[in-house]
Amino acid sequence: MDGGSDSRLWSLFSNIFHNKTGDSVEKAILEAREDGELEAVEGSMLLNVLSLDETQVDEIMVPRTDIHCASIDSSLIDVVKIIVESGHSRIPIFEGNRDNIIGVAYAKDLLQYLYDPARHDTPLRTIMRKPFFVPETKMVSDLLQEFRVRKLHFAIAVDEYGGTSGVVTIEDILEIIVGDIDDEYDLPKEDDIQPLTDTSYLLSGRALLEELEPALGISLASEQVETIGGYLSELAGHVPQAGESFMLEGYRFSVQDANAKQIQSILAERQE
Repeated sequence: MDGGSDSRLWSLFSNIFHNKTGDSVEKAILEAREDGELEAVEGSMLLNVLSLDETQVDEIMVPRTDIHCASIDSSLIDVVKIIVESGHSRIPIFEGNRDNIIGVAYAKDLLQYLYDPARHDTPLRTIMRKPFFVPETKMVSDLLQEFRVRKLHFAIAVDEYGGTSGVVTIEDILEIIVGDIDDEYDLPKEDDIQPLTDTSYLLSGRALLEELEPALGISLASEQVETIGGYLSELAGHVPQAGESFMLEGYRFSVQDANAKQIQSILAERQE
């Protein structure tokens, strides 16, 4: 982006945010996007930033049932296997059960011990880091600020009784703003729209609404989201899970795979 573009954006952002309440800021962003002063992506990101003040940790965290973690009694080799198989660079360490998280193992901290077989028996307790706990009801905007101040990227979310609710990372927060973030563990993406028969398609949750029109011959539009996964989530008021379906424009959209944060795949079948 050149200096002129930077100046234009800063001037525009200043006008949008100056002396405005949350509702009027959102209205100003939508108007700027409609008038072409903001690109669609820029406008969407700004709207997503505003949503951080209204989003709780429990809405974006990986829930307890999906957490990859290890017992304090695990060997270093076992912990490394969990890290490799899960694709996560940090995993919680518990003692007794998952409601008693006592540390976090970082992949980079384990490397020096793996290179030396004589150190493979090093107790996990001496390597793990202190966990950072946050209430599951904490606002995401506040957590982002704490991550910045504490220079942390990982937190354990707890319920009102102190039990483990889930885990949340800075990547989870950034995905709210800019969309899904791939890392080195992600598998290569397949086509977002895969024809199965003349009347059925397998869709990625990331398939853009504008791409569905030429492929399926339908028109779906939203001012808030750009993907079919986001569209169905907006329609339902929550992230639909496998088995939920929707009738739209002569097609049945059935969720095939989803996690707590997003729809991953959808079967679209034209209804005769």
